Amino acid sequence: MKDTTFGFIGLGLIGGSIARGIKRACPTARIMAYMRTRAKLEQAKADGIVDVILDGIGEPLRECDIIFLCTPVEYNAQYLSLIRPFLKPGALISDVGSTKQDIHQVVTKLGMEDVFVGGHPMAGSEKTGYENSTDHLLENAYYIVTPTAHSSKEDTDRIVAVANLIDAIPIVLDYHEHDRIVAAISHLPHLVASSLVNLVRDCDNKEELMKRLAAGGFKDITRIASSSPEMWEQICMTNTGNIITMLEDYIASLNQILASLKNRNGNDIYQLFDTSRTYRNSISETRRGSVTPEYSFTVDIVDEPGAISTLSCILSARGISIGNIGINHNREQGDGALKIVFYDEESMHRAWEQLKKYNYELIPKH
Repeated sequence: MKDTTFGFIGLGLIGGSIARGIKRACPTARIMAYMRTRAKLEQAKADGIVDVILDGIGEPLRECDIIFLCTPVEYNAQYLSLIRPFLKPGALISDVGSTKQDIHQVVTKLGMEDVFVGGHPMAGSEKTGYENSTDHLLENAYYIVTPTAHSSKEDTDRIVAVANLIDAIPIVLDYHEHDRIVAAISHLPHLVASSLVNLVRDCDNKEELMKRLAAGGFKDITRIASSSPEMWEQICMTNTGNIITMLEDYIASLNQILASLKNRNGNDIYQLFDTSRTYRNSISETRRGSVTPEYSFTVDIVDEPGAISTLSCILSARGISIGNIGINHNREQGDGALKIVFYDEESMHRAWEQLKKYNYELIPKH
């Protein structure tokens, strides 16, 4: 990769993180980038990430070996026809969209199946934009690679190599299967979380006691409801068929639960919690998904003046940054009094070890 020239159309959170990861692993790689916000490109160049700022889609793209489409899903497909005249022999296009069917259909329609290999880095954040990108966002995150029917093994391996270069974990999948999987593990959960939040909003009383008491499990399972509505509208409109299938299956399962409750069938309810617990506990906690994991734990401390300041001083003295800190008013899940959120896993572990030395009682995230 040291002599490779990469082109980026869009340089937001994911595009910026891929570019940063490439530069970290291979400083001699050359990166060109185009996006509408010129100031962010200037910042990326000042950071040493972008070597050449592009003014648009044009002749300079002929120098690129691999071009990444990193704009919103609906725009990625539009850029394909614009880029096509400027592809040099052997050049390859990829994308980072979280749904694949639409862009693969456009690729097929344009007769570009031999120059395209799709991709979906399964990492993200509630924050967006180049300014929030990092060179390690995709470390240990799954990077789904979706070749076309005419993609050569060599071209597929090139995108796999990029994923390996930035320390992601590549998995090659048929794009139909990719969209079916993410409908179940990502898209449906976002719909469920958002609808659950709206249910509580609509059912709350005038004093908003539901909102006031909401914490613990409710906040954990609905955290993803804070994601970008614009982005999730696009995702739902580009993977509609798969989401409908999964949603219908989910509604059917809810109706089964409803019937069991109406019939007071305790065994069915027990089996629901038992099988879900077993399966949930078998899911690895070491891999990143499409939503950034929350690195946090809680501390059981006495609510007294100076308690939080003392704890903060202990951590800051060791150079450990805190992302967020807050009091748990609802501790029905056995949480401590003070919840601390960190920017990364390493900071969380360092903080845990440091506070243990001072005999704080710590409770890990459930």
